Amino acid sequence: MDQLDLKEITSGYRERMRRLALFEPLYELDRKREQDLTEKAIDMKGLGLLTLLFFFEQKLMRQYKTGTRELASYLRRLTDSHYRLDQEDYERIARTIIQTFRPTTGRKRSYAFFDWEMNRDGIIEYSILKANNFDFKTNTQYYTLDEDGLELVFATKEFYSEFQLSINQLMLRKQLDKGEFKGALRQINEMRIDVESLEERMIKLKHEIQRSIVSEETFERYKQLLEDIYGRLMREDEEFKELRQFVKETRERLYSRDVHKKEQKTFELILTITRELESVHYNHSHLLEQTFALKNTTLVSAQESLYYTGIQAFNFNQDLVSNIISTPLPLEAMSGVLRPLLKVEENQFWSPLTVLAEQNITEDRQERVEHGFIEAEDDNAEDPYRSALMKKYKEFMHSFLKAYESEQANTLSRFMDYLDHTGQSALFKQRYFYDFWLILHQRSPIINGEVNDEEGKTLLGEALTLLGNRSLTVQEASEIVNRVDRFSIQELIITLEGDEDELF
Repeated sequence: MDQLDLKEITSGYRERMRRLALFEPLYELDRKREQDLTEKAIDMKGLGLLTLLFFFEQKLMRQYKTGTRELASYLRRLTDSHYRLDQEDYERIARTIIQTFRPTTGRKRSYAFFDWEMNRDGIIEYSILKANNFDFKTNTQYYTLDEDGLELVFATKEFYSEFQLSINQLMLRKQLDKGEFKGALRQINEMRIDVESLEERMIKLKHEIQRSIVSEETFERYKQLLEDIYGRLMREDEEFKELRQFVKETRERLYSRDVHKKEQKTFELILTITRELESVHYNHSHLLEQTFALKNTTLVSAQESLYYTGIQAFNFNQDLVSNIISTPLPLEAMSGVLRPLLKVEENQFWSPLTVLAEQNITEDRQERVEHGFIEAEDDNAEDPYRSALMKKYKEFMHSFLKAYESEQANTLSRFMDYLDHTGQSALFKQRYFYDFWLILHQRSPIINGEVNDEEGKTLLGEALTLLGNRSLTVQEASEIVNRVDRFSIQELIITLEGDEDELF
């Protein structure tokens, strides 16, 4: 704690508070309680941000006659499908937003705070909107964004964090040019944090690549992403080399002027900057090597695993035979289905020598030729893996019904919480747990009493019988459930309706 430079920490405190004060009108709008005709709450803070974007767009298009009516018309076109409001209500809301950004007194908005840099109270004045023009014929006031309003719009724009290191490199060069060595050392420490953050993101990206590449499209997307990252890191590495050379020249110049004797503290700062900059550059070079390895090893390995996964996942009986038999295709279409699995075309030629070959003599009899498909035998009836899978699916359904009756399984994530609480977390660590819910989602809704004899022979046969006369509906939500490292699944909303008979 003794090494903390309190003055350096609080440097520029007023300017930081000014940037926070710019958001105060949006939070003031958020505190307003507005409702539409159906008593639905209106997102005033969101409409405030939309207003800023509207005025910004008008400024880009050089449309300077923008007032309350134009804003009300814009808000109505944008929110008409979400809120039920009259034109008068939209004009009232537009007037409220404008008056919040620009008070009716005509004075700038003010924000009181305590300045910890100067140890005194301070007041910040700022202006989001300003009057632009006035139409005397229609008695209409027009507005446009002020400088602080533009700054607020830019503050809400996304600036990619991966470019923060390049920005810090530019700031470091400026500080070294001006001789602000103490600030330069602080800038280098911020660059170290940026490099550490990038390293954590690269580790996450590596795991994401190994887990998420499921098609050629995702492979190409990650390939392009890694190429962009590698190119940016190469440019940053070149800038690091130039910065090191610049610091070296600065140190030699100060040494030639005997600064190390006259101003020993300044020269010590230069030496510290040289050492810390080399350390950050070393960590950044290691990050460059990681990206290169991702491009040349991890990405290629993921592509190869995608190929072999496709080979292993292909099941001849399920993907080909069952498709041909269950939806009998015409004989003309069979060639298209079987062509990828057939050999290269071979042409047979008849040789005249075959007339001298041994002839097969058969007795004359009428033979009945049948044209059609051979009946497939039920070879899977006694498959041990199939039987074990049916038992597992029945166990999943049994646990789900118990959890649902205790109101702990209206979603898949809550059902997994129930399994974890009851010591059955091993169930959702297996692949067939997720297959079970995917199949239920495909068959949803499962209507009351729809389980017949033919369906009873499927993998879900024993599990569906536990439903009795109830109906099961499985719908997908937007969230992603990721409880184990190997598997993730989209959130499912599960609804059970019908007679609640006791099945246990």
